[in-house]
Amino acid sequence: MSVIVEKNQRLKADIIRHLYYKKSLSLTDLSKLTQKSLPLVTSVVNGLIAEGFLLEEGFAPSTGGRRAAMFLINPKLKKYIVAIAMDQLTSRLTIYDLSRKMVVPIQSLEFDISSKDSSVDHLIHFINKSIDESQISRNDILGVGIGMPGFVNADEGINHSFLKVKDGTTLQKYLSANIALPVHIDNDSSLIALAELNFGEAINLKEVMVVNIGWGTGLGMIINGKLYRGSAGSAGEFSHIPLSESDNLCSCGRRGCLEVDTSLLVMAKRAEEAIAAGAESSMKVLFKDKSKHPADHFLTAVTQQDPVAISVLAKAVFQLGKGIATLIHLLNPQCVVLSGRGAKAGKMLLPPIQQAIHEFCIPRIAEQTQIKLSTLTDEAELLAAASLTIEHHQFD
Repeated sequence: MSVIVEKNQRLKADIIRHLYYKKSLSLTDLSKLTQKSLPLVTSVVNGLIAEGFLLEEGFAPSTGGRRAAMFLINPKLKKYIVAIAMDQLTSRLTIYDLSRKMVVPIQSLEFDISSKDSSVDHLIHFINKSIDESQISRNDILGVGIGMPGFVNADEGINHSFLKVKDGTTLQKYLSANIALPVHIDNDSSLIALAELNFGEAINLKEVMVVNIGWGTGLGMIINGKLYRGSAGSAGEFSHIPLSESDNLCSCGRRGCLEVDTSLLVMAKRAEEAIAAGAESSMKVLFKDKSKHPADHFLTAVTQQDPVAISVLAKAVFQLGKGIATLIHLLNPQCVVLSGRGAKAGKMLLPPIQQAIHEFCIPRIAEQTQIKLSTLTDEAELLAAASLTIEHHQFD
């Protein structure tokens, strides 16, 4: 392959990526984003239109001169991405087209990632079954993106915490071989941060901390407009900052970690304990429904303003606020985004966090950071898992 052809292929992939994230852009926009000349970008875009990848549709708002034509990925293009969001207990799967439209409803698998009985082959069966039932040809699927808990080295395709494979290969290669599609994996909190950066509350921001409130407590760090992973990919282990006032053992094997006070699993357990001790709550009835996890019922009770649920939430989120106060002092971010499953609690998360920041932060520093609620909630990790494929696919 000549150098010119290779460069044009890279530009082609870059243009598709930018349109995937931004939906529609002008030739001038694409030239600025790719840092390539306008004639070269125009040539590649025309080629993508001829291939049926892109469409010209409409014009940009008038700025006084000639309105620029806008381009987008062809919504009828039959190219798809499998996206999987895993947490400690449940794995969710959907399939997107390149317009970021879900073409398959979200499928769920009860999968305790930390259990010795949870085999990676069980996950593979679930993925293959979902793809087969979708009736989408694997030839039309660009790849599979998976977000998962644990110490994940995205470059090497290894999860050092969970889903070990025994045949001497990496988890990523094992999944790819058994699904017969390119597979890319990453840490769930890192992906949620990327989702907020590309689609959510962190768009166009440079310094953002994205707190993942879920079965565990996670953090994704956006520094200088990019995901920050640290020297060995382990940056952002926010949940293991020793801020807990309890002596409870964390899943990492140590005591005092922030997560033992702030995860949704802990909140649900404390709500159950309060009810067992005689507290009156709507959760008495909700917890009898075993089709959902108690933490999901807990979030439902919070949104219904159940007093016991709100009390438990306030105590846990105040502790979370102490951790956020530490982040604000260390990194002076423009914004902290509250994301993940727990963002369903909405504005009820804000008072205890603001109280903690007021109590533990230097005011002059705290006032420089805005606290935002994610609007992506459950879909954040799925959107970013799909983005893994977009980032790695060459679009030859």
